[in-house]
Amino acid sequence: AILLCFRRYLLVALASCLLWNTFGLSAAMDSKPNILLFLADDLGIGDIGCYGNNTIRTPNIDRLAREGVKLTQHIAAAPLCTPSRAAFLTGRYPIRSGMASSNRYRALQWNAGSGGLPANETTFARLLQQQGYTTGLIGKWHQGVNCESFDDHCHHPLNHGFDYFYGMPFTLLNNCQENKPPELDVALQAKLWLYSQIITLAVLTLIAGKLTGLISIRWTIIACFTLAGGLFFISWYSSYGFVQYWNCVLMRNHNVTEQPMKLERTASLMLKEAVSFIKRNRPGPFLLFVSFLHVHTPLFTTAKFRGKSSHGLYGDNVEEMDWMVGEILDSLDKEGLKNHTFTYFASDHGGHLEAQDESAQLGGWNGIYKGGKGMGGWEGGIRVPGVFRWPGVLPAGTVIDEPTSLMDIYPTVVHLAGGILPQDRVIDGRNLVPLLTGRAQKSEHEFLFHYCGSYLHAVRWHQKDSGAMWKAHYVTPIFHPSGAGACYGRGICPCFGEGVTHHNPPLLFDLSQDPSEANPLSPDTEPLFDIVIKQIGRAIEEHRRTLTPVPEQLSMYNIIWKPWLQPCCGTFPFCWCDKEGDSTQSL
Repeated sequence: AILLCFRRYLLVALASCLLWNTFGLSAAMDSKPNILLFLADDLGIGDIGCYGNNTIRTPNIDRLAREGVKLTQHIAAAPLCTPSRAAFLTGRYPIRSGMASSNRYRALQWNAGSGGLPANETTFARLLQQQGYTTGLIGKWHQGVNCESFDDHCHHPLNHGFDYFYGMPFTLLNNCQENKPPELDVALQAKLWLYSQIITLAVLTLIAGKLTGLISIRWTIIACFTLAGGLFFISWYSSYGFVQYWNCVLMRNHNVTEQPMKLERTASLMLKEAVSFIKRNRPGPFLLFVSFLHVHTPLFTTAKFRGKSSHGLYGDNVEEMDWMVGEILDSLDKEGLKNHTFTYFASDHGGHLEAQDESAQLGGWNGIYKGGKGMGGWEGGIRVPGVFRWPGVLPAGTVIDEPTSLMDIYPTVVHLAGGILPQDRVIDGRNLVPLLTGRAQKSEHEFLFHYCGSYLHAVRWHQKDSGAMWKAHYVTPIFHPSGAGACYGRGICPCFGEGVTHHNPPLLFDLSQDPSEANPLSPDTEPLFDIVIKQIGRAIEEHRRTLTPVPEQLSMYNIIWKPWLQPCCGTFPFCWCDKEGDSTQSL
C-alpha cells in the first residue's frame, strides 16, 4: 500500500511538472513582460566576474548571470559604436541601413552631422510602441540627430519609437573633460593646425618683406592672403575648437538641458532618470533601454568609486557601472516587477586596447580573445557579454555556448511583446526565446558575417552536425608595432588600405578547438580545409545577393560638422546652458 501511494505521488508530481512546463511557462510567456535592456560602451568580455574576471568587482551583473542565462558566444554585428548600435536597434547588419562606412570615419563624428539611422528603418522600440509599450531610452544614442535643420530631429530617438529620451545624443569623448588630450580626429586637427601655422608664417614673411623692401608685392595681395588664412583657421577651429560645446551635451526629449554637460553629475542624473522611468511606468508594459556612457573614455568616475578597484581608473569605472546596474535592479524589486521583467545586459563591442595614458591602460580586457574595438574579424572586437534574466521563465544558472548576435534582441523582444516582424526587409537576427528557455538546443544561426565598416573581413560557420565552429578571415589588420596585438601606432585599426592584409586563401580557425585564434589551419593540417572554404564562399555569395544599395549615412558629407544642424539651447553660436541646476544630489 505504501509503495502504491508512493507511485501515485510520483505520478502526480511528474504530471504537475509537465503541466507547469507546458501551461505555466506558456502562461508566463503569453503575458507581455516589461523589458529592461542594459548596453555598456566599450566593455570587454573579460572585464566582469561571471566571464572569469576575479579582480574587478561586478556583483550585480554576476547576479543577473546566476539568476538567468549566460551566453558565451554573443557577437556584435560591428566592432564600433555607431554601426553596432544600429544593428542592435534594427536587427539588421549595418550595411543594410547605410550605417557601414567605406571611408576611415566609421562612427558619427558630430551632433551636427547629417548622417544617422534612416527614418525608414524600423527599430524594436517602434514595434513595441505599436504593441502598447511605453518606451524609454536613457543614456547614449550616437545614431544622429538632424538631417536638414537644427530642429527636424529626423534621426532622434523620438523619431525611432522611443516615447522618452534623456541622455547624450552623441558619445563620451576625452574632449568632454577638461585637461584631457583631444580624442576627436586628432590627426586631422594636427594637420589643420600645421597648415594654419604655415599660412600665418607666410603672411608674416610677406609683411616683413614688404616693409623692408625685399619683396615687391601689393598690400591688397597681402590682405587677401591674410583674409584667406583667417577664414581657413576660423572654418576648422569653429568646430574642433569647441567640441565640448557642440558634442558634449545632454538632452531631454528634443530639448538640450546641459551644454556642455557636467560629467561630475552625469551618472547620478542617468540613474535618477532610469529609476524614475520605472516608477512612472510601473503598471506597464514598458521598454527601458539603459545605454550606459560607461566605460568609454574619458572614464569620468565619481569620488565614491575612484581609486577603489585594483585596475586603476578603468576598473573604477566598471565598478561604478555595475553599482548603477544594481540600483536599477533594486528599483525593479521595490516596485514588485522583478518576476515580470525580461532583463538583458551586453556591451556594444569589445574593449578598446589602444586606449592608453602613458603606461595606464584605459581600455577593456577581452579575455583570451585576440584583438579589440575596431577590429571587424578578430573575436576580441566582437565577442561580448550576453546575460538574460526572467525569473520563472528562463532557467537560472544556465550557460549557452551557441553562437548568438546582438541583432537577435530585435526579434526576441518583438516576439515577447506579441508583435510581428517587418515583412518588407531582411531581418538578420533570430528569436532567442526557444534557446533561452531550453526548448531548442541549437542556435538558428548557421553563418555570421563580420564586417569592418562596409568591408567583409571574416565569416563564421556553425557546422551543427559536427559541432565545429569554423571562422575564415579574408582581411586582418596589421598590428603596430608588429606582434603587439593591436594598432597602437594608429589609435584604432583600419578596415582597408595599407593597414590591412588580404588573405588568399583565407586564414581558417576552428573556434571550438582554438577560441583564441592562435593557430590557423591549412590543407595540410585540416582535411576539410577546401570544403569549408568553398562552403563559406557560397554563403558569402548568397549573403551578398540579399544586399541592396542604400545611401551611405557615414559618407564624408554626412559626417562633417554643419553649423545649421547644431543642437543648441540658446541662439547659435551662443550655446551654453545648465537647466539641471543643482537639483540632483551627487553619488
